[in-house]
Amino acid sequence: MELTMQYLTLKTNEGSVQVLAKHAPMHWHEKGLWQTTTGYGKRIATATMVKVNGKWRRVYCCIFSNIGTCYIGKLAEAQIISG
Repeated sequence: MELTMQYLTLKTNEGSVQVLAKHAPMHWHEKGLWQTTTGYGKRIATATMVKVNGKWRRVYCCIFSNIGTCYIGKLAEAQIISG
């Protein structure tokens, strides 16, 4: 497995900050499966993790159509991720 690091933008109430990101698939990602039967939901785990305040955090996606919003934390108080 090739480990690729990149930077993503984390949007917070204080502004935007660049965070280190890595590809870290979960077991169903590696098998080509979906977390839900439709692939839609409020908290769909992605194969990406970002390093925030010294901890690696999973990026989740709220997706119900052909567009989604990626975030870390709880959806109600989330920090938004953009590429």
